[in-house]
Amino acid sequence: MKYKILAAMLASSTATIAIQAPTAQAQTQTERRSYDIAAQDLGAALRSYSQISGREVVASSTIVAGKRSTRVQGRLNADAALSRLLSGTGLVAELVDGALVVREGNEGAAEAGSTDASGEAIIVTGSRIRGVGPTGSPIVTIDREAIEKSGYGTVQQMLQSLPQAFGGGSNETTTGATTRNGTGNDATLGSSINLRGLGTNSTLVLIDGARPALGGVGGLFADISLIPMTAVERIEVLTDGASAIYGADAVAGVVNLRLRNRFEGGETILRAGTADGDMTEVQFSQLLGKKWSGGHLVLAYQYSDRGALAAAERDFAREDLRPFGGPDYRSIYASPGTIRAANGQLFGIPAGQNGRSLTAAQLLPGVQNRRDNRAETDILPRQRVHSLYAAGEFEITGGLTFRASILGAQRKYRKETNVTALRTARVPVTNPFYVDPIGTRQPVQVTYNFVNDVGPQINEGRVRALSASAGLEQTIGEWRIHVGGAYGVQKGKARTLNQVNSARLAVALADTNPATSFNVFGDGSANNPATIDYIRGGIETIDDFKTWSAALRADGPLFRLPAGDVRLAAGAEYRREAYDYYRILDTSTLTPSAGFYPGFPGPRHVKSIYAELLVPIFGPDNAMPGFHKLDLTLAGRIEDYNQFGRTENPKISARWEPIEGIAVRASYGTSFRAPQFDELIGPALSLYTTATVPDPRSPTGTSNVLALFGYAPNIQPEKATTWTAGFDIAPRSMPGLRASLTYFDVDYRDRIGTLTEDYLRFLTNLDVFGGVVTDNPSLDLVQFYYNQPTFTNPINIAPGQVVAILDGQTRNLAREHQEGIDFEIGYAPELAGGTLDLGVSGTHIFSIRKQLSPGSVSSDFVGLYASPVKWRMRGRLGWSKGGFAASAFVNYTDGYKNQVVIPNERVSAWTTVDLTLSQRIGGNAADASGRGLQLGLAIQNLFDRDPPYVNNKSQTSALGYDPEKASPLGRMISVQAVVRW
Repeated sequence: MKYKILAAMLASSTATIAIQAPTAQAQTQTERRSYDIAAQDLGAALRSYSQISGREVVASSTIVAGKRSTRVQGRLNADAALSRLLSGTGLVAELVDGALVVREGNEGAAEAGSTDASGEAIIVTGSRIRGVGPTGSPIVTIDREAIEKSGYGTVQQMLQSLPQAFGGGSNETTTGATTRNGTGNDATLGSSINLRGLGTNSTLVLIDGARPALGGVGGLFADISLIPMTAVERIEVLTDGASAIYGADAVAGVVNLRLRNRFEGGETILRAGTADGDMTEVQFSQLLGKKWSGGHLVLAYQYSDRGALAAAERDFAREDLRPFGGPDYRSIYASPGTIRAANGQLFGIPAGQNGRSLTAAQLLPGVQNRRDNRAETDILPRQRVHSLYAAGEFEITGGLTFRASILGAQRKYRKETNVTALRTARVPVTNPFYVDPIGTRQPVQVTYNFVNDVGPQINEGRVRALSASAGLEQTIGEWRIHVGGAYGVQKGKARTLNQVNSARLAVALADTNPATSFNVFGDGSANNPATIDYIRGGIETIDDFKTWSAALRADGPLFRLPAGDVRLAAGAEYRREAYDYYRILDTSTLTPSAGFYPGFPGPRHVKSIYAELLVPIFGPDNAMPGFHKLDLTLAGRIEDYNQFGRTENPKISARWEPIEGIAVRASYGTSFRAPQFDELIGPALSLYTTATVPDPRSPTGTSNVLALFGYAPNIQPEKATTWTAGFDIAPRSMPGLRASLTYFDVDYRDRIGTLTEDYLRFLTNLDVFGGVVTDNPSLDLVQFYYNQPTFTNPINIAPGQVVAILDGQTRNLAREHQEGIDFEIGYAPELAGGTLDLGVSGTHIFSIRKQLSPGSVSSDFVGLYASPVKWRMRGRLGWSKGGFAASAFVNYTDGYKNQVVIPNERVSAWTTVDLTLSQRIGGNAADASGRGLQLGLAIQNLFDRDPPYVNNKSQTSALGYDPEKASPLGRMISVQAVVRW
């Protein structure tokens, strides 16, 4: 038999353990037996396993020598028991002619579960070659046990707890609170993951290796709030560029969510929580799995309902920051409002009256009425999510397998937001409630907040998403050939209610009838409901992202070297993406206007080919002093886009083990990010205008310029060069000890962005903005812009009077160079009859050098507002025995400098503690996957630490904390019951 030949090969260099259990009937795949194998010498543990399971096991004495097994206890099927036994040893088992042959495998893959219920090798994120992980790249694996110990109930909470994650970008906590890092494009309040702060669109998210449809305007990010936590088996996070493996967007890394496609039995979860009574959440999920001789089927459903968190419940969510020693940022738009007379003088309108009998004598000269428009909003929206997942596998013939999966989700949200229904109302003298503070009988202006009239501004909507994939896999010897396809769609509908239509407001203000005219001189309590309905407006948008893909791939061994098989994975892929954005505007015209957003390009077609080669140079059969193992991986990918052409991205990785238990690794490659659909709009959405801006070089202190806004033509992909170097330690002499450190370097070029907000400073700071300034432009170039249909000339200057062109368009603009280290150390010894779990993981960023425009000077942005902090860490301390487990986590976010206020302010570090407790009742208390009831308690932010104070002013409002670096939840207490049957 084949396994005997392999055993003989092993025996040629070393002794072989051939374990047989003739007295035990072999355990079937679906059968569960009771295991109670203590953590011990691996060879002895394999003998105990063979006696219980009735399976033959073949293993080289060299590869098991000095290794200890993990404890296995409970009623388990044979494959699950063996997977646990080998966990953390770096070994995997292959089924060869009915016997299990134990061999060396990728350590990361083994931790993630290199065997499953079918014995199929698993593809680990970062490599297309089955059974191996990324040779030289770092990968963080969060398995199901770690997910349950964390106490988190959602995928976004789990991912955002990673030290490598940055909270900036499109997320439900940042939308409406800041305009930094592309936050404004999250119309439907989804959640994203932003590794290293390089952008949500620079982190590739996969679901079982497939790209889902994207959310956000233009296809900005994968909405991870739609993924049910109950269906997740493990999360693999590759913190390295990977465009050579996966194509576009994998600049900062890859997050691959592996779902529980091998689950058997039933699992019901009930979860309820509260943020100190200020916000509640409820979650229900049901998971079912069934396996038979020719297939497997899994069904999962999850329902989540989380209430809104009101700003009134958090002292730091306010515009008036004086209680913290800061300024008063309350809005000048209030109710009652403030009158600006014809001579510019201000008069406050007194409170406690409805404006119907107001006289000039009652006004308050020199008073500016203010209102805290943040206090009556929500920090977090209400979210309701339904998710349904189904996956099946069916063996058609002995070597042909069909697999399919489908994930559908719907999320509804509602949030009372910071009011944009703020208007400076121009009141004509014909208005029946008109008051003239100075007797000129001229129109007056009133800064007024309409919230008491039209109601609070509400953002609400719905997101529906579907991801489906199917494929056939044929096994031919040791090769696997796969052909398949995938489809994804995400459609979001967003509505902003209770805004004010400025055109209809002007009509209502000019109305001479007191019964129907609009009154802005009171507190919003006396206007006719019909008039209020008349001026009420709003915005509705519909965004629709669709993706189709097809793939053909193959992987297997090419030939054998002394160190092992040279393995190849190669394939071809095709992907089609389409995006539409439709909007209905009812804010500035008498009747609503509707239509598709102009300029979005047509469907995107992407054709690609790739190959990845694993070359083992040293291994068990040819090891020598200092070279216990050495693997080299070469990968490359070519992608062709119909919108901007072709890109080629190579990657080379190496992993060297001088002695067993110590590995040194490195990787080098290039990556890219394809432009989003909205970034390819081009001049169809642009504004070219004349302006007068400050200019210290001019005798008058100002100069006439031509300013360009909108989207530049021919935007190209962002490009990056990434490399890493690090080591992993897992000494044989100290089982349970693991440590790793990775140095990373990302040189990101041609970043797509805009400097529109800073255009008034272009000529005053040419060191920074000189790359987007054209001094003394040619008359032909100026005339070209003058001839465009989107040109305006508000200051009425001739082309020859333009002394400079200021380019504030969205375009390939900046460069960013980031360096730092990731580290993790963990130790899990036996203690008091149980297992202790100690560890800490973290990220330290040395520098983030940014060059805002071509040719400008670069500056270091690490540790500044709107950028990642220098240090972020998460420590853990846990102990488990039998069915009991307790874990504590310490989360540390470094302090930083708030450079956007003058003088600059220092923001304090923030440290919080989480606690989780669980107890299994019934069945075998030590068997976490067997039948029984498991009760859990989770407390996030145990000591209820408020976020550190930040003088945080945006373009429209203010806050006393930074939502990119801190959570507003406070202490969150959750209880959970898990019933497995």
